[in-house]
Amino acid sequence: MELSPNTEASNHNFPCDSCGGDLRFDPMDRQLLCDHCGNTQKLDRGPWGNVQIKELDFESALNASLPAVEMEETRVSKCPNCAAEVEFDPDIHAMECPFCATPVVTDTGNHRHIKPRGVLPFALDEATARAAMTQWLGRLWFAPGGLQEYARKGRKMQGIYVPYWTFDADTTSSYTGERGTIYYVTQTVMRDGKRQQIRVPKIRWRSARGRVARFFDDVLVLASRSLPKRFTDALEPWDLSGLEPYTPEYLAGFRAEGYSVALKDGFIESRQKMDQIIARDIRFDIGGDRQRIHRVDTKLRDVTFKHILLPVWLAAYKYRGETYRFVVNGSTGKVQGERPWSSVKIAFAVILGGLIAAAVGYGMAVRQ
Repeated sequence: MELSPNTEASNHNFPCDSCGGDLRFDPMDRQLLCDHCGNTQKLDRGPWGNVQIKELDFESALNASLPAVEMEETRVSKCPNCAAEVEFDPDIHAMECPFCATPVVTDTGNHRHIKPRGVLPFALDEATARAAMTQWLGRLWFAPGGLQEYARKGRKMQGIYVPYWTFDADTTSSYTGERGTIYYVTQTVMRDGKRQQIRVPKIRWRSARGRVARFFDDVLVLASRSLPKRFTDALEPWDLSGLEPYTPEYLAGFRAEGYSVALKDGFIESRQKMDQIIARDIRFDIGGDRQRIHRVDTKLRDVTFKHILLPVWLAAYKYRGETYRFVVNGSTGKVQGERPWSSVKIAFAVILGGLIAAAVGYGMAVRQ
């Protein structure tokens, strides 16, 4: 994992005009804020306005022929526990990995990759994300009470922009298959020594062929391996209509993870998602009561992509020797994480259940 996809301001430091301190992006007011003196600064959003974020040609990227302006180089360090590659400030020589809370000693290396084209800015601040996580923990049965208390009083959550690929493609799919129509036949059967007539469903199959077309826009694929995919999938859906053209000011005060899933591998996963939707379109086109698909030939045109960053609040807590990770969608507040269990609460529930069962059995015996 590479953090901070910006070469010119790799640590996202923007000095305050008043006191010289570091500005950070404030999700609630959507502007830069200095925590030291309270000075605020509007984002320099450039001349883009509400223009559509530029897509890049997929074939050019595979052939390593993207314009040089679309590429960048960053320096990162690798966590010895979870293999996450983490950015460090130049004057810091050790810190904890934000993904697993393991102490990491800096050991930088160069990574060349495609720049992000868009960013979905954080809409929730750390306090709101922490409240959402604490509420989520409180709804979990048999979660350790100490963990909930530790989460409430523990260190601040870290805001991290997680990398994704999006893919666009115009597709046309020719298919062959079968259309099934349900009909019923009457059969005589013996039940309880009596003859009865019942209706039995049958399916009549007829061959089918045709063509379906669909334009896919922004098929989303996670480009990171630092967190379990089941966590990030559970944070969906993302409202990509809020994407802004990438500018490093949005990253001020946050970290930005670089992609570890190659573009080609990301496209393979996007094709799987496309194929599932195409199969649904084909079944609808075949019609009838049942459908069989025998062959699909899909042609893709004008395949484009972009590298984008989506906001996630992350907490990695060590509790009684175990690490628990929780993620919060920085736009919607949706929470996901590892499921902690309390052996004491489970044992108490088992004992209580046994006592209730014994009491119910005793009551039934007395009534008899």
